[in-house]
Amino acid sequence: MAGARPEPVKEFFSIGDVCELTELKPHVLRYWEGQFKGLSPVKNRSGNRVYSRREVEMVVLVKHLLYTEKYTIDGARQKLEEYRRAGGVRPAARTGLDLQTILALETQLQDLLAYLRDTPDR
Repeated sequence: MAGARPEPVKEFFSIGDVCELTELKPHVLRYWEGQFKGLSPVKNRSGNRVYSRREVEMVVLVKHLLYTEKYTIDGARQKLEEYRRAGGVRPAARTGLDLQTILALETQLQDLLAYLRDTPDR
């Protein structure tokens, strides 16, 4: 549609937004805040956590390191420090997000194939 403006890019996210985006529970995010120094969301006037875009990327990277790469908490901390020293936290976070997206799509395709196999011909 001509003249339509694109949605503004969201810069700050509530803990609920981050949970929805990453498929993590709030208690997991709160725990990670104490374990990873790059995760320290500020609290708004109401006392609710507000995550920056950078922190959301960090959450995705931590999730990737812990759940996909199977690092321990200590191992993930060390890996993040390696990325920091090499200046590659943001690219690594984006790689983790890309992989998470691919894995989610793969799961959805598998579910669709199973549904199609189980659906009788009409």
